[in-house]
Amino acid sequence: MSFQPDMFPPFIRHSDTSRLAAISVLDSARTWRAKVYRYIREAGVNGVTDDEIQRGLGLNPSTQRPRRVELVELGVIADSLDRRRTPSGRLAVVWVAIARRV
Repeated sequence: MSFQPDMFPPFIRHSDTSRLAAISVLDSARTWRAKVYRYIREAGVNGVTDDEIQRGLGLNPSTQRPRRVELVELGVIADSLDRRRTPSGRLAVVWVAIARRV
């Protein structure tokens, strides 16, 4: 699947406020999606967890996770099958880039 720079942020179909919220973040979602992808790509084979992305980019989890999910759906990042502990001690998926550009 190729990168879709105009990929619409997810929203709940039956909720007008959810749809309006998705519209309101369209530009910032595109920008953050590119930043999250670049951060993952720059980590190389070591990859990064969601927590590491959030701390590294100073992102709220509610902003970061949807962007990472979009990147998975676009097929440009994937679960490395490696796991790393978060600061809370839980194991987390380590994400790696699998495409050169988005």
